[in-house]
Amino acid sequence: MRIATWNVNSLRSRIDRVEAFLDRHGIDVLALQETKAREDQLPLMGLQARGYDVAVAGLNQWNGVALISRVGLEDVTVGFDAMPGYGDPLAAEARAIGATCGGVRIWSLYVPNGRKPDDPHYVYKLDWLSRLRDASREWLDAETVLVGDWNICPTDADVFDPAQFRNSTHVTPPERAAFQGFLDDGYVEVTREHAPGYTYWDYYRQRFERDRGLKIDFALASPALASRVTGAFIDRDERDPAQGTGSPSDHAPVVVDLA
Repeated sequence: MRIATWNVNSLRSRIDRVEAFLDRHGIDVLALQETKAREDQLPLMGLQARGYDVAVAGLNQWNGVALISRVGLEDVTVGFDAMPGYGDPLAAEARAIGATCGGVRIWSLYVPNGRKPDDPHYVYKLDWLSRLRDASREWLDAETVLVGDWNICPTDADVFDPAQFRNSTHVTPPERAAFQGFLDDGYVEVTREHAPGYTYWDYYRQRFERDRGLKIDFALASPALASRVTGAFIDRDERDPAQGTGSPSDHAPVVVDLA
């Protein structure tokens, strides 16, 4: 089975690229982040015509996650137990959706950005990760994978210029400790060994062309599932403005192969 994760930065804007990506790589399950729309606003007919089922969690033009599967889509869950909300009044955001696809429990996750270390959104981010960790411990005994945009660079090697990010989110010790917590519990990050390199390049100042990026998109697998991983790769062509139809997302898809 071939699983992929991709922050598409608006599915409506990127649907042609998504359909071409599925065709080109024979993707069985695609987890999407930042779909930025309600389900009734999304152009899903082309995906369904290709034999894919789609589950969506989207509230408005912000956030949004989805799962696209041609190997089954069962037991769909939007959000996880005790997932915190944000805003005034507090409300759950569309940042997590899980489903069983081909016998594998797959979660598409869009971790809060955090904005700045002194911002309330940063506190929300750490709380969100803590609650996800609590929930995900219950999933370790099954074939489970947590994929998506984690908005964390776990090591300095995941940042094109660590000094430039010294006072920014994504690299702070609490964020890195939160990510490490999942590994301490038993999850295995299964992409790095096979797919080194960045997964995100800001649109600003030709960051992609200069390869000044971040590695923030990951797949954390339970031990049983990690043992099935045979390879992974980052499809950099999908971030290249010279490739494909229309403008690219600022993220590249990450693909994981299972035996």
